[in-house]
Formats: sequence, structure tokens, C-alpha cells
Amino acid sequence: MIGLLGKKLGHTRVYDAQGVVVPVTVVQAGPNRVLQCKTPEKDGYQAVQLGFDEQKESRLNKPLKGHIKKHNGAPVKRIREFRDFSLQVKPGDSVGVDIFKPGDYVDVIGVTKGRGFEGVVKRHHFRGGDATHGAKGWHRRSGAIGCRLFPGTVRRGLRMPGHMGQVRRTVQNLQIVQVRPEDNLLLIKGSTPGSEGDYVIIRESKKRSRALEEKRLQQHKERESQKAAKKGAKK
Repeated sequence: MIGLLGKKLGHTRVYDAQGVVVPVTVVQAGPNRVLQCKTPEKDGYQAVQLGFDEQKESRLNKPLKGHIKKHNGAPVKRIREFRDFSLQVKPGDSVGVDIFKPGDYVDVIGVTKGRGFEGVVKRHHFRGGDATHGAKGWHRRSGAIGCRLFPGTVRRGLRMPGHMGQVRRTVQNLQIVQVRPEDNLLLIKGSTPGSEGDYVIIRESKKRSRALEEKRLQQHKERESQKAAKKGAKK
């Protein structure tokens, strides 16, 4: 599996080869610096630690400074591990957007926009109370939440007003439309979690990885050839 750390820059649209408009999210995803390479013999598992977005050393705490100096790295704002990294890298290497190519599918992980304290109508899409027929002051409320005498408590997990948004979310199977190595940009079809300027994690899709897509394409070609052979035999 391969992956990168990036920053969401905004949204735009591009045209594909057939002239169809494709809405995309622009993500700056490089360069990523390799800080540490973990091995099963030493650390118990295989992983690559990447850093993104340069930072002043004075703004780092002492544990992070020591960790970066131990591996001869440069100060960065974000550090993430990617397990079972399929590329052969070593500390100090730079990983760019060219590890992906147009047509690849990726999963984008980020923190959604914060909406503050919201009621049940906006947070959970409740219909609310009646607007007429004697309904007074109960237009955007949830209604009864208790259980009478038994069990006499509010059920766990009941949908109620509360903080909305600002949670970690993963959007799967987004397709890369364009890769621009000279600008360290990825143009990803569709929308990704977070606001403009938020950091995101871009990893190879678990459900539609490059190897799985090649296998599916090969299976499709085999089925088509079998169908053609059957038609030729009938004739």
C-alpha cells in the first residue's frame, strides 16, 4: 500500500478527453519526507513514517525535536505512518505525487467541517413537529425521549441535539483525474472531508487498489474472449 500526506486547497473542474466536465478537489500532496522506516525485526511491524509541510524548529516540542534529529530529518508540521508501504525508501528520501497515476483509486481521510451545536432537525434530519393544529413551541424538537416506567432511562445512543461535524471520516474509492508533479498537486474526482487548508491522508484504495483493478480487467478480458469463442463455435 502507498500513501501521502496532503493539504486540501480547494475545488475546481477540468475537462476529460471526451470534453466532459469533471468536478475535482485540488490537493497539495508533496513533497513528503521519509523520517523513519520501521521493520518487523526491530519494531514488530513494517511501516514508513512520512512528514509533510515544513515547520520552524522553535515551534516543535522537545520529544518531537529529538525524534526528528535521531533520524536526521527536517522539522515538519504533520507526521503519519503508513503500514506495509510497498515502495522501497530510506530515511531522507522524498516521496512525491508521481507515485500515483491518473485513473488510480484512493481513499481520502480527513476531519469534517465543524458545525457547532445543532438541533435534531439539522443534525439527524428529523421532520420536527406540526406547524399548525395547536402545535405550539414544538416545531423543531425531537419529541419524547423517555421509556415510561421501564426501564425509566433514556436509551443509549439516542439521537439528540449536540456537537455536529469535526470528526474523522474516510471517503473511499475516489478516482485521480490528473497528477501534476511539477506543482505537487493531485486532482481527485469528487469531494473530500474538511475545509480548505485542512490536512488529509491519501492512501491507495483498499477496495479498488491497482493490483485488484488489473486483476478485474484481466478477468473481464478472459470472459469476453470466452464469449467470443462460444459465438464462433455456434456459427
